[in-house]
Amino acid sequence: MNRRQFITLLGAMTASPWDARAQTKPLVGFLSSSAPGETIRLTAFHRGLADMGFTEDRNLAIDFRYAEGQYARLGVMAKELVGRNVAVILASALPSALAAKNATNTIPIVFVSGADPVQLGLVESLNRPGANVTGISNYFGALGGKRLELLLELVPKAALIGYLLNSSNQNAEAHSAEVREAARVLGRRIEVLTARNSREVDAAFARLPQLKAGALLIGDDPFYATQRDRMVGLAARHAVPTSYYSRDFVDAGGLISYGSSQSETYRLGGMYVGRILKGERPSELPVVQPTKFELVINLKTAKALGVTVPPTLLASADEVIE
Repeated sequence: MNRRQFITLLGAMTASPWDARAQTKPLVGFLSSSAPGETIRLTAFHRGLADMGFTEDRNLAIDFRYAEGQYARLGVMAKELVGRNVAVILASALPSALAAKNATNTIPIVFVSGADPVQLGLVESLNRPGANVTGISNYFGALGGKRLELLLELVPKAALIGYLLNSSNQNAEAHSAEVREAARVLGRRIEVLTARNSREVDAAFARLPQLKAGALLIGDDPFYATQRDRMVGLAARHAVPTSYYSRDFVDAGGLISYGSSQSETYRLGGMYVGRILKGERPSELPVVQPTKFELVINLKTAKALGVTVPPTLLASADEVIE
């Protein structure tokens, strides 16, 4: 071997932590609290990986695990990923992140979650996460009050608003407290309803006419993403103006949504996974908070519900579906 060949080989061996493994592809675990079919999120995740030079099947392998809203399954799934010696775990949503953290304190974890990661013990601080966990905060929970405010611009006469949440989610209590406080400031009453499965979702919507609820606010939850079409259909059947945390629901026929861009947050999640594969430590990667938020309104649904959208709200919308 001549000197030039030796230098070329040495460079290849030191380019990244994974290049020296005789072309073995790093394995990434994707642990989701929701269900398969997250097209927008997965496309963005792959785009973030590509930004860092990683493409599935070419120089990267991904093991996808979906709990489909059954959070009790996440602990076993996380341990299975640890048993496969994955290089990094991408944890989609809070229940997945907590399950992953409980399963390992050595394998790097990148979360994408709508909860406060410090308050719920995922990281020590946003700037210095510490240990093996970092990620992207969707900021969903803290936007509950803002979503309530926007909903009331559509139905200003609604005296009582239903708030649907999943009591199985560890963020339920904190998010409920934020919405209750916002309702108090706005001078409205909130009736908290809980639903942990499809049967309870049906029952919660059936209670709205009994409560004479003028509108409904859907709390952010991975299980609810699996119930998107069901919830949109029930909102139409019961003729209740409903606000959601993600534009997916409005694309499916829901009335209004306000939240951080899922495409952007999962792209950033993919980039963080790529940066860790290249050798950076999660403890040195600060938790990212979103800067892009989307207000989406479905005018067709508003018309069907007899809701008049104020011009000021239309003007501030990022997208209007007609």
